Amino acid sequence: MIIGQGGSVRVFVATRPVDFRKGIDGLALAVQEMLGHDPFCGAIFVFRAKRADRIKLLVWDQTGMVLVHKDPGSYYTSFIFS
Repeated sequence: MIIGQGGSVRVFVATRPVDFRKGIDGLALAVQEMLGHDPFCGAIFVFRAKRADRIKLLVWDQTGMVLVHKDPGSYYTSFIFS
């Protein structure tokens, strides 16, 4: 996945924490309900955990939805492709 290929990418940050048990479908629904945007628009949507120690990024890359989960206490970053 190449982010920003051919131009700028819009980034939207949810200011309220989300339930981190949510996966791609739950976060896509949160994009629609909380942010009022289409999750398939190509923008990057950033969500944080309640303690603000973890983030999840949701982005549509024209081939599927990509969920990136970053936990600073961990030695790896998870990538989930749908």
